Amino acid sequence: MSRRISAPQLSQISDYIAGWLGLHFPEKRWRDLERIICHAAPELGFEDTDACIKRLVSGQLAKGQEEILANHLTIGETYFFREQKSFDILENRILPDLIASRRGKEQRLRIWSAGCSTGEEPYSLAILLSRLIPDLRNWQITILATDINSCSIGKAVQAVYGDWSFRGVPRWFCQKYFTKTCDGKYELPPAIRRMVTFSILNLAEDNYPSLPTNTNAMDIILCRNVLMYFEPKQQEQVIRSFQRSLLEGGWLGVSPCETSPSISACFETVMFPGTVFYRKNEQGGKPAAILAPLPAAVADVRTPSPLMAIPAPKPSFPTPPSVPDRGKPAAPRAQPPVYEAALALYRQGSYEEAADMLSGLLAQSAAEFGTQPAFGKALALMALTQANRGKIALALEWVDKAIAVDKLNAELYYLRATIYQEQDEIPKAMASLKQAIYLDQTFAMAHFALGTLALQNGKPGEAGKHLDNALSVLGAFPANDPVLGAEGMTTARLTEVITATRASILPG
Repeated sequence: MSRRISAPQLSQISDYIAGWLGLHFPEKRWRDLERIICHAAPELGFEDTDACIKRLVSGQLAKGQEEILANHLTIGETYFFREQKSFDILENRILPDLIASRRGKEQRLRIWSAGCSTGEEPYSLAILLSRLIPDLRNWQITILATDINSCSIGKAVQAVYGDWSFRGVPRWFCQKYFTKTCDGKYELPPAIRRMVTFSILNLAEDNYPSLPTNTNAMDIILCRNVLMYFEPKQQEQVIRSFQRSLLEGGWLGVSPCETSPSISACFETVMFPGTVFYRKNEQGGKPAAILAPLPAAVADVRTPSPLMAIPAPKPSFPTPPSVPDRGKPAAPRAQPPVYEAALALYRQGSYEEAADMLSGLLAQSAAEFGTQPAFGKALALMALTQANRGKIALALEWVDKAIAVDKLNAELYYLRATIYQEQDEIPKAMASLKQAIYLDQTFAMAHFALGTLALQNGKPGEAGKHLDNALSVLGAFPANDPVLGAEGMTTARLTEVITATRASILPG
């Protein structure tokens, strides 16, 4: 196993990994790639490296082998409150402004840790919010944490850490927020753990923003020490998807070494003292804005300060997928040009413009529109558009109107369930999902959504049954078929996600 891999072979492997995961291994990192392949080969079931390489470059690895290799390729390096200056800005500038703007209105915050590794970053965000919001029980907090590495996700869910995860913080931090285990490690309390929802997501392949992956209408996205591993074209694709995933005025944070023209083209660059964030605005990229220094007395995790008690927050649930661009019954005629234009705007992330265009169209009656299912489809698009703008109450009104004109469309009940989840109306969400399954027993995404609800509600046994139902349904469809309600996700990909979720999150 000590034999070196030839340069042509490393080139082939690098190209394969770039196409598969979007990870970039230029020639200067080939020694790292060689080490990873040699180390992974025995675990992949190969007695020698050559056999592993031949199978790899031919694209014939089994799904389980691909998962193992992905875990080796994406091992992250992280710890609590890493890149402290960024957390200072979040604590003293960005989050206070967001909290003040939402207080007394729709008290919601949505944050995405993309490439969360073993969970230190999203849990740091949860701890930070517990300090900043004394009435946390009255807020709907979503902290979504995603990673491609299912082993890392499994460790994150356990929320047990060793000393190495605390090298950037003082000892009092561990004593304040963690319970020491019998083997000398530190475990987070349930109140903090419940604030974070973990999910497996491939930034290079999966669709986002998307209700199926809960990656829509975000206030803040942190994607640090991840973009550096992507090829330039893949970086640009990810950045543009992040831009669409954010609400207007939302923030993107990356590592200092990951700044690029692609980000500046999509975002306004805001230079804070010691760090840079990027803000979404209607005009796209703008010249850098330089903000004043932080006050002299800045609350810092490294300096003990009076911390508020952590109330047990309401659980945050992953949002299941939405209605795709199709009505259940086939419409007898083509969609109106205005609808198609609004749909194109929606897909580009221009949600406000799409909503404006749909408003005039939906002033018609169903009869004027053409057919009830087609009218329901337009109503559903308006609901999706409002949901991605963060207008949850409006989204619910529109999906109710869609159901009123197309009562037998299972996808509309599914969409309504996602909106109920955003409002933390979990019993109503579950009831709507069951209505969707009653109308369509093969609705895999509805089974999957019930599983995620049960899982986040502390019912792993019930969750396993729903996930097994979803896998059973998916087994009857061809691997490359798009899944109903999954916004382009294929049967094979959803099967991978559910299988990995069971392995990394469910016990046994």
